[in-house]
Amino acid sequence: MIVHLLLVGTCIVVGMMLILWLIHLPLKNASVVDPGWAGGLAILPVFYAIAGQAGHSGTARATIMAMMGGLWGMRLALYLLFARVIGHPEEGRYQELRRQWKTNIPLKFLGFFEFQAVLCVLLSGPFLFAAINPDPGLSGFEYAGAGIWLIAFIGEILADTQLSRFKLNPANRGKLCDAGLWNYSRHPNYFFESLIWIAYAVFALGSPWGWIGLLSPVLILYFLLKVTGIPSTEAQALRTKGDAYRRYQETTSMFVPWFPKKI
Repeated sequence: MIVHLLLVGTCIVVGMMLILWLIHLPLKNASVVDPGWAGGLAILPVFYAIAGQAGHSGTARATIMAMMGGLWGMRLALYLLFARVIGHPEEGRYQELRRQWKTNIPLKFLGFFEFQAVLCVLLSGPFLFAAINPDPGLSGFEYAGAGIWLIAFIGEILADTQLSRFKLNPANRGKLCDAGLWNYSRHPNYFFESLIWIAYAVFALGSPWGWIGLLSPVLILYFLLKVTGIPSTEAQALRTKGDAYRRYQETTSMFVPWFPKKI
């Protein structure tokens, strides 16, 4: 069953990313990959819960995980759609990729889009193991995971809302956001996103083979801290905000919210 669910889930997100890649060609805006990534991670837990619990009794567990994954992913997808795609030019990170790639750009973006689909499947382990667990009872791991998820979900919404309100104020045009949670972390949205994946992994520990789901928060932290998250975001901020952002780096924690330094 696991292999079947993974294969079908892979086909779903690969097909979705192919459609988004085709859409991005006339738009000339690769930022659509961001809501697509979040949308893929909203679809997979719901699909696993429906397909994995056929004939089983662990529907409460699968339903809770589907609700957590689906609600988080859909909220993030809609936020990214309106914050980065609709009515916005292509994000600077993707413009920089175009400059670096120079040739065969559409084909290279196809590989980039489909890599996000593969990443969705790799990250979906906690959803899968919870969905196929036939045990009708809930363990302490699942209650703890749900509690961590709720805190992280509220924190991520708060960080995104504060950033959106800051950008909507014309007086803040060209300035960096250091209000609210952004006064304690340069990337509070990424911090709470990583905490959400820790919550999924803790929740999955209540299921057989659920420990494999620990790979998901490790992957998320690696990509956020070393690859496409913080490094590219900070590089773009330095290009656009210069010395103001350098001062922000000196005073404000990069990831974990903490009190700012005084210089």
